[in-house]
Amino acid sequence: MTSCKHAVGAGPSGTTHPNSWLYLLERFDVGVVHLDVQLHVTGMNDFARRSLPVQDKMPFGKIVTDFHPEAARAKVKFLLGQAECPVNNAPPMAMMISIPERMLLIKVSKIADMQGQTTGYTLVFYDITEVVSKDADSSAAAGSAEPKAKRQLRKIPTIKQNRVLLVDVSHVSFIRSEGHYTWVHNVQGGQFCNLTIGDLETRLDPNLFLRVHRSYIVNLSQVDEIVRDDGRITLRMMGSTPVEIPVSRASAARLMEHLGLSDATLARA
Repeated sequence: MTSCKHAVGAGPSGTTHPNSWLYLLERFDVGVVHLDVQLHVTGMNDFARRSLPVQDKMPFGKIVTDFHPEAARAKVKFLLGQAECPVNNAPPMAMMISIPERMLLIKVSKIADMQGQTTGYTLVFYDITEVVSKDADSSAAAGSAEPKAKRQLRKIPTIKQNRVLLVDVSHVSFIRSEGHYTWVHNVQGGQFCNLTIGDLETRLDPNLFLRVHRSYIVNLSQVDEIVRDDGRITLRMMGSTPVEIPVSRASAARLMEHLGLSDATLARA
């Protein structure tokens, strides 16, 4: 059985397989941003200058959270908080920021002097968009002024201890929101993801994934039952352990449309 997750690492012989994550990371350019102890941007390498909207944001001398879009600021603060954690090294975090439509794998490390006093931080990132995304089909004709559709995810980056696990979207049963973050559920359980449910909703195939509640996105191909009780609809997902997903009243009609059903069909069940 083929695993639906991939971790960063080398093969059992110690060699790096051409399709492995380690091989890809070795080939990727690395973006580096330096911050002082007050979190002001003090410098960055050439790749970071090319990748980030430096000319638009003019980040030098600004607090790093002000440089990021509003939706990403809480995640950056979380990363910086993890860098101060005294227990081992903080895990790498995947974060989507609009530069535009890029997926960055980010790590923040604290820099200290001889006495161990914090003097600043280094933010390192890889642009992994090509690995986890695929181009969405665009119906616009050549030369059309319509913007190109967002790139869809083919793998969702999740975090487990100090590893980044890539979950194939076809194996995802449902996604549950938890504040600024999400839990991606498949047959192996839930995996923590620090992309928001809004980020994921716009990057998943809308013909297969549907947001049925403010806190849930479901894979329609893995819906096993529709239950209607006193006007409320819940979905039971496939799997050995029954999971029920609430459907908001506002999403019910859209759900029926996506499943090719009608309220009358459901009422007769």
